[in-house]
Amino acid sequence: MVALPPSAAERPLRADARRNRQRVLEAAAQAFAADGPAVPLDEIARRAGVGAGTVYRHFPTKEELLAAVLIARMETMLAEVRGALAKPDPGPAFYASFVAMTLDARDKTDLAEALTSHGIDVRAATGEIAGALKAALADLLRRAQDAGAVRADVGVEDLHALVIGAIAAARSAPLADVPRVAGLVADGLRPRPSR
Repeated sequence: MVALPPSAAERPLRADARRNRQRVLEAAAQAFAADGPAVPLDEIARRAGVGAGTVYRHFPTKEELLAAVLIARMETMLAEVRGALAKPDPGPAFYASFVAMTLDARDKTDLAEALTSHGIDVRAATGEIAGALKAALADLLRRAQDAGAVRADVGVEDLHALVIGAIAAARSAPLADVPRVAGLVADGLRPRPSR
C-alpha cells in the first residue's frame, strides 16, 4: 500500500485559496455521494465553479481528493460525536449518533474502497482522525453504558462491526430506509430485561 504524499492542503493558504479548496471539497463530496468516486476532476471543478487548475493545485491526484473528502467526513462525524457527548441524556445521544454514523458510513465506505483499489493505505491516510473518532466514540459508549442505555458487553469494535452490518443490510433497501435499518440494528445494543 502507498501512503499519500503531502498535498497543498498542508501548506498555509490565503483566504481566497481556503475558500476555493472548501468549495472543491464540498463539490467533490456531493459528486462522490451522488455519482460515486469515478467522477472526473474536471466535473468536480465545474460543480465547484472553479477552474480545473484550481482543483489540481489543491489536489494533484484524484486519490488526494478522495482522501481529503474522506477525512473531512470523519472530521464532521467527530464533531457530531463530541456534540453528542455534551448532551445531558447519554442514551438518546448515543443512539442518534449510531444512526448518523450508519448514514455517513454508507458513502464513506465507497470512498475508502476507491482509495484502497488505487493502492492507497487508508489507515495511514486517516490514522490521526480515526484515532480521535474512536476515542470519542468510546467515551460516548461508556456514558450510555453508565446510564444503563447500552448493554455492558458492547465495545467500540462492536460498534464498528454493527455499523458495517447495518450498511450491508441497508444497501438492499432504499436510502430512506437506512435510518430504520440502523435503528433495528441499534435495538440489539439495548440492555436485555432481567429475568
